[in-house]
Amino acid sequence: MADAPQGETREVSREEARKMVEEGAQLVDVRADHEWNAGHIANAKHVPLPELPQRTGELDQDTPVVVYCRGGNRSSMAAAALNDAGFEAVKLTDGIVGWSEDQLPLEPEGGYVAESGEAAAILQAQKKPSDS
Repeated sequence: MADAPQGETREVSREEARKMVEEGAQLVDVRADHEWNAGHIANAKHVPLPELPQRTGELDQDTPVVVYCRGGNRSSMAAAALNDAGFEAVKLTDGIVGWSEDQLPLEPEGGYVAESGEAAAILQAQKKPSDS
């Protein structure tokens, strides 16, 4: 795998990411809980970005990691942090937005790309049917 210039995180296309995962790479979603619950890529592990430093032990340091978020900002930070910690991490170009725009599958069935941010989380919570 070609290395990115010092200080830069290598990006991979959706096609390359799929191939890497098929070959055993770990797929990590660093979005917030409400985004994950709305829709995510199959077989991804959910590790919200703020939890990443405490949860790197859940990842195999000897296996490449493909990180994604909504559009690329959080995955850039996550991949850089993982690379600094000794992982071989890359980020998915255009995140889950690009994945969805290419009409690639999301889970659960009917999943969609949620907006990020606290306001979006509140709106998403209000859409859920009440338990009463």
